[in-house]
Amino acid sequence: MADIGIQTAVLDVINARTWENGPEIWLDVYPWPEPESYKYERGQVLILGGEAITGASRMTAAAAARAGAGMVTLAAPAKVWSIYAASLLDTIVRSFDSLAEFEALLADVRRNVFAIGPGAGVGPSTRQYVLSALATKRAIVLDADALTSFAEAPEDLFEAIRGPCVLTPHAGEFMRLFHCEGDKLQRTRSAANQCNAVVLLKGPDTVIAAPDGRAIINSNAPAQLATGGSGDVLTGFVAALLAQGMEPFEAAAAAAWLHGAAAEALGLGLVAKDLPDALPRVLQKLKALFDAKDRTVVRPFSCA
Repeated sequence: MADIGIQTAVLDVINARTWENGPEIWLDVYPWPEPESYKYERGQVLILGGEAITGASRMTAAAAARAGAGMVTLAAPAKVWSIYAASLLDTIVRSFDSLAEFEALLADVRRNVFAIGPGAGVGPSTRQYVLSALATKRAIVLDADALTSFAEAPEDLFEAIRGPCVLTPHAGEFMRLFHCEGDKLQRTRSAANQCNAVVLLKGPDTVIAAPDGRAIINSNAPAQLATGGSGDVLTGFVAALLAQGMEPFEAAAAAAWLHGAAAEALGLGLVAKDLPDALPRVLQKLKALFDAKDRTVVRPFSCA
């Protein structure tokens, strides 16, 4: 990047509402571990596991742990509890067999963020799990099946959003919920306003929009991210940053950029489960940037 001579004061006057994503936007509020930090202080993420597709939410859990959540719990349907419990070493796996048992897991206020959607299954059960989680007014990330489960009545979802919320649809899921006109930026802004949540519309040019009209365009996603499960990992990154206290708009932007940077670091041949393991390398370089004396200067960032 090169400085083209625009003074910072000019940007304040024109009140910019659209930015290209990069660490300079959110680096100063990134939740780095402090010497006195302990696991409960760094937030707890509760993830809904699916009964038929178990890999998706397991990748979400791995991503949330790598992105710094103090604790990650996966709520596993009783029939498949053993699959989750045997394969997740960094995650607490809790069994549930009914809506009431799931709501009992929601009742623990230390679980300050929920992630629902990856592998959850489309249908009325998932709808109810989402509504129960939203009723707590705690932060939530909704993706995949959690969104599609409301395709026939999206207004039911929008009306239930009363707390911090990030929706992470791909183009197909977006079209099932929203009927917005214009280019991708306009449509994402309109959707965020309509549902009163941050909307992260995935793609090679991911757009993140807040209900107040702010928007960020993420452009660092390499082509190899077009693989099954990469969105499940992104859900985990967003959830972990929310759990550590980032606001939804900044958390979504940081997660999208980290997702792309991790994929760039891996290069060709990546599969989605590789992404969480690539994150530490990216975070170490990012921390070095944060620790630099002058953080106001926009610097190129390379994971090479």
